[in-house]
Amino acid sequence: MATSLIRRAMNMASRVSSPTVAPASRMVVVRPYASETEAQKVEPKAAASPNMKTFQIYRWNPDNPTKPQLQDYRIDLKECGPMVLDALIKIKNEIDPSLTFRRSCREGICGSCAMNINGCNGLACLTKIESGSSETTITPLPHTFVIKDLVVDMTNFYNQYKSIEPWLKRKNPPPTAGKEIPQSKKDRAKLDGMYECILCACCSTSCPSYWWNPESYLGPAALLHANRWISDSRDEYTKERLEAINDEFKLYRCHTILNCARACPKGLNPGKQIAHIKHLELTA
Repeated sequence: MATSLIRRAMNMASRVSSPTVAPASRMVVVRPYASETEAQKVEPKAAASPNMKTFQIYRWNPDNPTKPQLQDYRIDLKECGPMVLDALIKIKNEIDPSLTFRRSCREGICGSCAMNINGCNGLACLTKIESGSSETTITPLPHTFVIKDLVVDMTNFYNQYKSIEPWLKRKNPPPTAGKEIPQSKKDRAKLDGMYECILCACCSTSCPSYWWNPESYLGPAALLHANRWISDSRDEYTKERLEAINDEFKLYRCHTILNCARACPKGLNPGKQIAHIKHLELTA
């Protein structure tokens, strides 16, 4: 009995002498409003200021053949992609579905979206929207027949390309029957700067000589491809190809203005290839 009383007294003494340890405190998030919706009504979030830009776009409709005009569209660049084609798609999808233009790959491969942007020919998918100016003017490729809005008639351009016979022509069968025609790396390198052409017509429609003689002058794009096949070591019709374009208008309307080189979205130099053809004509 005495022993149990002594133990009980000792336990009580230890409880009094030891300090009381407070439980770990917890962080409590206090919401001053009953719901997020009510909070927004009282303290709305600061909306980002829009970055508005005006696009002046050439409009002409054959169903209503009035005088062509530039129509203004204002869009927020913060809600649009960085390229001119992004702006055109946004305008067509959200503002004016009647806006007409060509586009396909959006990667600078097909050449469909060629147009004149702020006075320079280029591909809308590769041309960035200028952030420093308040307006961007978009018109069809110059000196072409307009079908509707930014869509132009490419019939004459493709006919001229077809006229240079852009395919391999042989007089003899391949060295090995049923196999490809071999070509050295050195000969293959001669085609660099020509085979990359995507036939967007930016070069031809920027050439003043082509503006003046579109029916008779082949233009930079067709002549670049002509030189591509003239320079191909596998082709056996070099002489005939040179004779076919040795004409006062087909070839020699080129006055080396070199607008074509500045306009090419692939960085090619058609003027250089035309000069090579002229050199071959002199030495043939």
